[in-house]
Amino acid sequence: MKLYSTIALFTLFCCFGCSTSVDTFSERHDGEYAAYLFTYFTGNGPGAEAVHYAVSTDGYTFYALNGDEPILDSKEISSTGGVRDPHILRSPDDESFRMVVTDMVSANGWDSNRAMVLLKSDNLMDWTSSVVNIQDRFDGQDSLLRVWAPQTIYDPTEEKYMVYWSMKHGQQGADIIYYAYANDDFTDLATKPQQLLETPDGGAAIDGDIVFHDGTYHLFFKTEDRGKGLKIATSNSLTGPYTVGDKFIQQTTFPVEGSGVFQLIDSDDYILMYDMYTKGEYQFTRSSDLENFTVIDEDVRMNFHPRHGTVIPITPTELDRLLSRYGRPDDLISQVRNPAIKRNNIRLDTQSGRLQLPVLPGTDRTAFDPQFSDWAGLGLAPSGPQDFREGPVTYTVAMEGQEPRRYDVTVDKVSNPVLPGYYADPDVLYSQNTGKYYLYPTSDGFNGWSGTYFKAFSSPDLVTWSDEGVILDLEKDVSWANRNAWAPCILEAEVDGAWKYFYYFTAEQKIGVATSDSPTGPFVDSGQPLIDGPPSGINRGQEIDPEVFTDPQSGKTYFYWGNGYLATAEMNDDYTSLKENTLLVITPDDTFREGVTVFFRDGTYYFLWSENDTRDPSYRVRYATASTPLGPLTIPEDNLVIQLDEDKEIYGTGHNSVLQIPDRDEWYLVYHRFTYPNGIGMGREAGFHREVAIDQLEFDADGSIRPVTPTHEGIGPVEMSR
Repeated sequence: MKLYSTIALFTLFCCFGCSTSVDTFSERHDGEYAAYLFTYFTGNGPGAEAVHYAVSTDGYTFYALNGDEPILDSKEISSTGGVRDPHILRSPDDESFRMVVTDMVSANGWDSNRAMVLLKSDNLMDWTSSVVNIQDRFDGQDSLLRVWAPQTIYDPTEEKYMVYWSMKHGQQGADIIYYAYANDDFTDLATKPQQLLETPDGGAAIDGDIVFHDGTYHLFFKTEDRGKGLKIATSNSLTGPYTVGDKFIQQTTFPVEGSGVFQLIDSDDYILMYDMYTKGEYQFTRSSDLENFTVIDEDVRMNFHPRHGTVIPITPTELDRLLSRYGRPDDLISQVRNPAIKRNNIRLDTQSGRLQLPVLPGTDRTAFDPQFSDWAGLGLAPSGPQDFREGPVTYTVAMEGQEPRRYDVTVDKVSNPVLPGYYADPDVLYSQNTGKYYLYPTSDGFNGWSGTYFKAFSSPDLVTWSDEGVILDLEKDVSWANRNAWAPCILEAEVDGAWKYFYYFTAEQKIGVATSDSPTGPFVDSGQPLIDGPPSGINRGQEIDPEVFTDPQSGKTYFYWGNGYLATAEMNDDYTSLKENTLLVITPDDTFREGVTVFFRDGTYYFLWSENDTRDPSYRVRYATASTPLGPLTIPEDNLVIQLDEDKEIYGTGHNSVLQIPDRDEWYLVYHRFTYPNGIGMGREAGFHREVAIDQLEFDADGSIRPVTPTHEGIGPVEMSR
């Protein structure tokens, strides 16, 4: 066993001009439980397979402790050097805690581990640990391949802790959930493993999580090898037998695992959370009966990316203790709740102590309250609304034994990014029908660009945007594809005296078309792809990134697409099919990657495209000109339109569309970039954590495009008089 040393508690207090003590959280909150502790690991690979802590005061907004670094050394407590799937439990007498983890390093393979780790603590900080190798500990385990996701629950009948987990024996065997009782010291398993759950078809079951509710034990588990979803089995006895329910309970079509259920403090409702591991996100749902679950993702905030974890309630004193050990001023000061703040774009320079809070255009800064999180208020001054118009307001956080930490906090009104959250590949429209602007982006933030739906946004001025909701969902609305919803474009056309909208989109590396009577949908898919293969002679790239353009001189409409090549064809009058024998390949040069957009100005046709990989910080836009919509293309010597600006920390600027304000020679470039400021630190993942920006597009007297300077400030309101 290993014993981790105790660090003396310290008291948070604020210093504003001088050091004065501040009530602790426990002194300001009544009730047995007032907060939550989330234990989790962060991923596969060195340093990620370890126990992490996060805390919350409401069960919805979680803050990573210790800078999201491990709170235990995996190499000290495990036999493999890594631990996963932490499950934490409070003892029935409230005097101690138990935690169990998988003893495993994923780099060794999914069939490489035979052990779990049992841990015990009196204070949530100092843990004793014991490795239990099932193969060594019990007879008959020669064919054992893996020991996964242990959890523990107190059995009041036996007055013992029951540990349950999944094991697989032999390559042809299924993962089965077993249980055994721990010894009194919680250092070993005292009984031989026995099967806990029998599935009706004998199929695999992993990631069990038992909740006692209304006199019944509810065992949540993952089916693993069929359906790959979450189900619930119920029993009147902790050790079964369990009856498996028929329905899957996850509220997503993404694969899920690692379900965890916790009850909200002072509420009869439960939170069911689970790891959407291919999406790279957690999903949170709420239920009053553990049968029906409602997604609450819009209400949940986390400044970390958890994998397979569990949540328990904690007392105010326990929260104070955790904050005193693991809380850091740099983390506390950046936790804000005011909805006017663009949370993804908060920037903290830890060296200078400068905190930039970007806010929505139109925000009143005369008496603005960032609404620092409850625990941040423990040692923070000043408090309440402040006047940010004349520059930074100095806040101070002080902790006993440390020098007071001062932060210069600015509140800046910025337009970029123009949409909240992760979006990419924006196509922009000014609607002659409604007199409003519309944006049609890729829904981003999904691992490997695995999004499945499209949204639309509307604006009266290109600055204030309203979310119009999902306008096309591949899984519900499209029969021929259900993944990789990318890079749409839109056409507004008057057909037989009525306005119609034609929405072209990428799905499964094919291109489809859907129609609607409204720019905000809903859109109805045609039932088949418009483009489902490469042009003749093309053996590279993908069939993605549609663009549609109506020539103002001829009235003809042209369709463009391609990745690694640029193809075009004339459209029929139905706008849902291509004219035969009109297909051409007009690839500009070897800088062409994807994302073409076409527009017409002063007798010249402009073709813009993206160069490099969207995961590359140097992803950028180039252009060519032509005298017809079909080329030939002339490439200027200096043809860069927009590229990264390292001084401003703006990277990955590309895949744009272009907007002309009707009846004006006024133009705007709408593009995506890495999320700021964290994108550049994400590595390749920045390529699917992108955001939409708008900056002005200008021309020289000879028609050349002036290089666009990417900005955080963006543009001011652009209104149309009708």
